[in-house]
Amino acid sequence: MPQPNIQNMLKQAQEVMAAQQEAQDALKEQRVEASAGGGMVKVTVTGDLKIEALTIDPDAVDPEDVEMLQDLVLAATNEALRQAVDLQEKAMQGASGAGGFDPMQALEGLGLGDALGGLGGGGAGGVGGPGSPPQLNRAARRAAQKKNR
Repeated sequence: MPQPNIQNMLKQAQEVMAAQQEAQDALKEQRVEASAGGGMVKVTVTGDLKIEALTIDPDAVDPEDVEMLQDLVLAATNEALRQAVDLQEKAMQGASGAGGFDPMQALEGLGLGDALGGLGGGGAGGVGGPGSPPQLNRAARRAAQKKNR
């Protein structure tokens, strides 16, 4: 098996990190706006999830129905935040690039695939090794024991 080029992997990781930082900086400049109640309440959120503006039409203010106004503010805010999170996800996908740098694959290429002891997410690893049942923490073992009783 050919030896992986560590310098090349480090360079690729640095490029991905730089692209992600650029994407995060660009997100600060982007805005999304959402409204509720037919535009009576509008919320503007930046790409880095800061609420920048909240506009309430005076017609939406009814002292007898404060709950409606609260609901409109929540609806507009949650929608704007959802849009901003979508914006972030798209920016980060673009920063990683198609077939971008995969740190777990790089570790495996160095023969360190289970260096994180199974903490890296998918794949085998951990105490039991490949093919053995997954190792459970104490709480999970207790729950399994109760279930089997």
